[in-house]
Amino acid sequence: MRKKIAPYLAENKYIKKIFEHPADLSEFKERPTPRLITGLALMVLSFIMGWPAVAALSVLAVWFKRPLIAVIGCPATYALSYVVFIVGAWLSHAPHYMGVLARYTLQSFLRKLLS
Repeated sequence: MRKKIAPYLAENKYIKKIFEHPADLSEFKERPTPRLITGLALMVLSFIMGWPAVAALSVLAVWFKRPLIAVIGCPATYALSYVVFIVGAWLSHAPHYMGVLARYTLQSFLRKLLS
């Protein structure tokens, strides 16, 4: 099966581009900028505030026997957590770094597969 997949992959335009312009991880060795640190901190904050807040609101709704606390509060806090995560990902250029990491991983995998 490997002998059938390798020639197909070797002719693919995207795969050729990866081998012509190999990805390196030098961007990860650079000192993080304040913008990157702020974005990562916001992403961590979104995880801290998301599910614990939903759990706390659910407990409060049961404690006070007011289901609207959970019905309204849980989606609202989860949506706020999502917005904070998206802003953090935008600030930290997460799609760019994930693209670099994905290209490097794919390049390493293809080298092993095609050799």
